[in-house]
Amino acid sequence: MINTATLMARCLSPILLSTIALTAFSAAHAGNMYIYKDKGGQVLLTNVNPSGNFDKFTKKVKVTYYKDSKMYDGSSDSYGSSAASNSGSRNAYDSYIRASAERHGVDPGLMKAMMHTESAFNPNARSPVGAQGLMQLMPATARRFNVSNPWNPADNIEGSAKYIAWLMRRFDNKVEYAVAGYNAGEGNVDKYGGIPPFKETRNYVQKVMSRYHSLYKNDSGLSGASMNASNQTASNNNGAMQNVSYGTSNNINSASYSNSAYDALR
Repeated sequence: MINTATLMARCLSPILLSTIALTAFSAAHAGNMYIYKDKGGQVLLTNVNPSGNFDKFTKKVKVTYYKDSKMYDGSSDSYGSSAASNSGSRNAYDSYIRASAERHGVDPGLMKAMMHTESAFNPNARSPVGAQGLMQLMPATARRFNVSNPWNPADNIEGSAKYIAWLMRRFDNKVEYAVAGYNAGEGNVDKYGGIPPFKETRNYVQKVMSRYHSLYKNDSGLSGASMNASNQTASNNNGAMQNVSYGTSNNINSASYSNSAYDALR
């Protein structure tokens, strides 16, 4: 039996289909979502295998949601695809970053590189899988680190700093592992013994580290934060990066759920 996460669509616009897909995803609370298409072009969105009257849907596009992470499988880059609106917004949260980074012994430049990649400095950003705010905290992560309001920049950044500090301890100050854990969940880093072989995660780590080195490692707006944390991250990173292999950006982009659904209609 098809549950409330199952919807059918024919000749829908990309915008409407995106709305339907995200509604279905939120309703499902499931590990996997599927898109099926029949020979006539009709599309079925569901989180269970079609049966009965729905067995005519034979073409399948599988979209996987990795539990306890911010990942989802699709064709467009879900992180860092939006540029900061202006230099003012890029620096608007430096005081919060400095304060939280110093409290928890985190490199403020790394935090800012992650914020850039996560939300492009948009405090109202929300991902298709429910990650929230500037640092794209998942609701479970926000609760875990006592973030009462993830839409509040100070609360969001403070919770993120706690999480990053925890990840750095968990992975013996291996920066790329911590960054990968932030994206894909620490369980996946444990499972694969390092950066998971997920296209999105490798792309995410690459972007964060590139922005860290090119933009934020020596950001004067963050100079008030703990230099010990900054120096520690830079030192650890220099050693760890030699053993990390990334795909090219053209090969490691992943698609949004709504884009996959729209492609099935074409």
